[in-house]
Amino acid sequence: MSRLEGKVLVAQGGGPTHVINQSVVGVALEARKFSQVTSIYGAVHGVRGIIDEEFVDLTRETTHNLEQVADTPSSGLLSTRDKPNEEYCARMFKVMQAHDIRYFFYVGGNDSSDTVRIVNEQAKAADYELRAIHIPKTIDNDLMENDHCPGYGSAARYVAQAFMGVNLDNRALKGVYIGVVMGRHAGFLTAASAVARKYTDDGPHLVYLPERAFDTDKFLADVDRTFSKYGICTIAVSEGISDKDHVPMITKLMGVEERDAHGNVQLSGTGALGDLLSDTVKKGLGLKRVRSDTFGYLQRSFIGCRSDRDAREAREVGEKAVQFAMWDNVDGSVAIRRPVLDYGVDYELVPLENVAGKTRHMPDEFINAEGNGVTQAFHAYCRPLLGSGLAEPHRIRAPRVPKILHR
Repeated sequence: MSRLEGKVLVAQGGGPTHVINQSVVGVALEARKFSQVTSIYGAVHGVRGIIDEEFVDLTRETTHNLEQVADTPSSGLLSTRDKPNEEYCARMFKVMQAHDIRYFFYVGGNDSSDTVRIVNEQAKAADYELRAIHIPKTIDNDLMENDHCPGYGSAARYVAQAFMGVNLDNRALKGVYIGVVMGRHAGFLTAASAVARKYTDDGPHLVYLPERAFDTDKFLADVDRTFSKYGICTIAVSEGISDKDHVPMITKLMGVEERDAHGNVQLSGTGALGDLLSDTVKKGLGLKRVRSDTFGYLQRSFIGCRSDRDAREAREVGEKAVQFAMWDNVDGSVAIRRPVLDYGVDYELVPLENVAGKTRHMPDEFINAEGNGVTQAFHAYCRPLLGSGLAEPHRIRAPRVPKILHR
């Protein structure tokens, strides 16, 4: 097969992450090494930028500035929530043909992988030589074929450390705390809240995930039992928790259904789920000090909370995408494997249809039998992804002074 010459186009889609720029910079710098690449373009605002021909010439960007962007959270090329269909992708493909794009790299999650699949099929149908590679990215950690996804480790680190701080706060003044974490269908990010527990009575004491049906009566019983035991109860909840009939709890508790621009049920964006669960605890158990927070966007690009391992792997998936396209002249989706028992990763290129539009869920062995916590197997899986230098809480160990007046 002859060497394919032409331009490289890279874009970012979906929610920003702490390390998504590492992947784009990995593509840009690795592509510069190959003589068949005539230019490297970046699409501004993802697929929408391709439609509108909003490109920047990364060939003319300095290596120094690219490295600085790589260390900056969020999407350096800006992103989009557009979910392309066949007609949308046909318009994208027409622009790529006009600009002699021969290598297309799209960094994103489930929907982004499906976009790459459609564009790839249209190029084949038009007999246009185009290498199309999906580069994994999602804080939800829900891409098929991947042991874990770039972006998850840093977001999980934030969630773990946030709950570490919340637990210290809640322990000081005693009460019930509910933290609502992103995760529509998969509970990986919410589960990370438990990784930083140090003492046996540390929270979160309860963790509720979309993979298990949520029952309000059981929830109240869990909270009552925990509060009676510890005098506090710290709770982590996925925004996507649903009842046994798969009705989202936000809909069930509110009695109305709100939908976002994609037609999905609006989950935690308004903070309503946390408020409704707090109200349920107050009314159901008669407890007064009940508080809730919705983590929202803070999880995705919080500066100063990057996992060093996450950053390295995000860079490498970008580099490997270019190598697969240039050296092997193939299309597909880059997948992260973990072949080493302790920790180590390798990268494979898998068929786009294996990833496109599919969702990976928490394995059963990661969730406890009661459905309100995680297992040691999850801790062993998740802890390496949070990177080095994770904060650690400490307690005063001085002995109690004997009472005189209140013996």
